[in-house]
Amino acid sequence: MEAKDYIESGILELYVYGLLSESENIEVAEMAKNNSEIENEIISIEKAVIALSSSFSPFHSVANYEKIKARLELKHGKVIEMQPASRWSQYAGWAAAVLLLLGVGYQTLQLNETKQAISSIGTEKNKIEREFAYLNQEKNITEKNLTIVRDVKNTGVTLGGQTVSPKSFAKVYWNKESKTTYIDAAGLPAPPKGMVYQVWALKLSPTLTPTSIGLLSDFEANDQKIFAVDQTVYAEAFGITLEPAGGSISPTMEQLYTLGKV
Repeated sequence: MEAKDYIESGILELYVYGLLSESENIEVAEMAKNNSEIENEIISIEKAVIALSSSFSPFHSVANYEKIKARLELKHGKVIEMQPASRWSQYAGWAAAVLLLLGVGYQTLQLNETKQAISSIGTEKNKIEREFAYLNQEKNITEKNLTIVRDVKNTGVTLGGQTVSPKSFAKVYWNKESKTTYIDAAGLPAPPKGMVYQVWALKLSPTLTPTSIGLLSDFEANDQKIFAVDQTVYAEAFGITLEPAGGSISPTMEQLYTLGKV
């Protein structure tokens, strides 16, 4: 194996960390003895490990050490010098500490990423739930409106545009049995601010007699523009006028938008 390949294999780092078997240690030592490039790489790794581990180690100067040693000898007699651990055991301990720190750091990073992913999933789940609730509500409204339109018991009355708004139109769905009345106002423009559409049930003879059956409130908020109004007991025609907010006692004929006979 070429020296470059041997260096890039990572075995020299394990050698410095003291993580190889005895036979592997002998092999690396022989390779270093016969190849200066490998030997220099080992020295470089050792220096890097020492530099990194020393940042975690307490430092005592030689003078402080001698002072402590002298005090211990005065109190307890001669201090027995401890033989320093072998270079390889020191490196192994430092390497283990470095690997432990790296492992803790990696696990912390993974934990944070997992928490962020969970939070993101939770937010997306809430968004989907809100959208589903809204769509379900819209579906229910649509189904109800289709029931109104398709009910054969409902009398459909088309209201055409009048002088103030010739292009306007609307439709009334009136059930003469249950007296329920719905207005499809999709053909009306949005009312100006401070104004509201008011629906009238009209008796035409012997004199014109209008009866208010409700307001088309929250006009712009009603996407499908189908409004339920008061029950209609009797009507020969229906009309819709534009009135001040809150409605009027009698219709403002100059603001008659739509009109149609039953």
